[in-house]
Parts: sequence; C-alpha cells; structure tokens
Amino acid sequence: MAESETPSRKTPATVAVRLRVNGTDHQLEVEPRATLLDTLRERLGLTGTKKGCDRGECGACTVHAGGRRINACMTLAVMHDGGEITTIEGIEGVRGEAGPGSSRSIEVPLHPVQVAFIEHDAFQCGYCTPGQVMSAIACIAEGHAASAEEIREWMSGNLCRCGAYAGIVAAVAGAAAAGRR
Repeated sequence: MAESETPSRKTPATVAVRLRVNGTDHQLEVEPRATLLDTLRERLGLTGTKKGCDRGECGACTVHAGGRRINACMTLAVMHDGGEITTIEGIEGVRGEAGPGSSRSIEVPLHPVQVAFIEHDAFQCGYCTPGQVMSAIACIAEGHAASAEEIREWMSGNLCRCGAYAGIVAAVAGAAAAGRR
C-alpha cells in the first residue's frame, strides 16, 4: 500500500455527558469509548476509585451508580449520562465525639463502614479498601450480610491481594449488626 493509501487514524469524536458525581453535576466531553473509571480518575480527579485489573475481575473500581454497585472499569461513561454516581470520596461521614469525656461533637470524615474496617483491621496495603468499602455498603443495604457465608458470597467480586478477608468479613458483619450503612 502506498503512503497516500494508508488509512488515517482519527481520534473518536467526543460526546457530551452529564454526570452527577457525589452530589455535584459535571458536564463533560468524553470519547464514546471512555470508561466510567477513567473519566472519574482522569477527568474529575477522583482517584480514590482504584484501577486494579481493568477487566472487572478485582472490584478495586467499585462505585455506586443509580444506587447499585458496579465495576467502573466495565462500563462506559456515556452509559451513565444523566445518572447519579457515588465514589468513595462521596460517602457521608458520621458525627462523633471529640474524645473521652468530651461533650463536644465533631465531624468525622469516615463512613460507619470505614470505621468498622478500622475496628476489625480489615485492610493491609489499602489498595483494594475503597472498592471493598463501597461493596460492603451495598452488601449491607441489599440485605446480604446475615451470615459470614453470605457476606463472603456477596463480597466475592472484590479481591484482596494481602488476604485480609477475615477482617473484611468481620467488618461487614460488625457494621451490619450495628445498623451501619
């Protein structure tokens, strides 16, 4: 094929997308092939959602879309046009006490499930923790935290390379028992 006959490689056209992420509306121009994960991390700077396998196998990129947990690497941003997305940065904190004996209330930037993860030592390196927490919140809200076996089944899409599974199951069970969502 002569040089003039070489097919040109064009960048795909962009598409206008409106995403409501963590309660804030964002108007974006994205390539039609841009994943929700890459859009969150690269365009919106929300790097708490991790890129692990980029094939939907590890769960490090778990977010909530329209109230359901999904792997952000396995969906396109354009599929969520007009949709509501919640990332680890958008989960609500809880009110707590300033310390033993204090009557002063302070804002604690941790979700109750994050507190349970700390209490049960449910992480080691921390890379999978945002996805684990997002899945745990959904697992509890979906009513799938009645037993250790059920928690393991419903959390099985989230892998931990460090093997902190005993702590993760204990954290989900503890948060569920305490009514934490």
